[in-house]
Amino acid sequence: MNTFIYPGSFDPVTNGHMDIIERASKICDKLIVAVLISHNKQPLFTMDERVDLLKRAVGHCKNVEIDCFSGLLVDYVAEKEASVIIKGLRAVSDFEYELQMALLNQKMAPDIETLFMMSNINYSFLSSSMVKELARYGGNIKGLIPECIEEDVINKFKK
Repeated sequence: MNTFIYPGSFDPVTNGHMDIIERASKICDKLIVAVLISHNKQPLFTMDERVDLLKRAVGHCKNVEIDCFSGLLVDYVAEKEASVIIKGLRAVSDFEYELQMALLNQKMAPDIETLFMMSNINYSFLSSSMVKELARYGGNIKGLIPECIEEDVINKFKK
């Protein structure tokens, strides 16, 4: 089975993430969307909430599984017996950082490939941080995140 891993914080999942998920799921047998437990970031949503939001957003993608991990990505990829890491790129600035990470991962685990997918031009500006900033101040987030989670994001700032 050809398994790919798409790692990220997904805080929250955006339509840019969904574009990568839907496209990547078409070129593998199984795509694991792996939510990173990061000790360097203060996420808005808890791990359980992010996993739940993703599960609802990808329900129509039959070969997509949602999971979470901490530690080294290459260790997680090996544990899942995957062969490819998917990374979405929006701009040249993303590429520089992701290239460094891909080269480091290749040094540690030469059998694991990194596949870069350019974002759809409609989402090249989009980030979870921007969505949170808009939602925080009551801005319109329609069309930026999956419709099924819009209310969750808006309600997070009403507390």
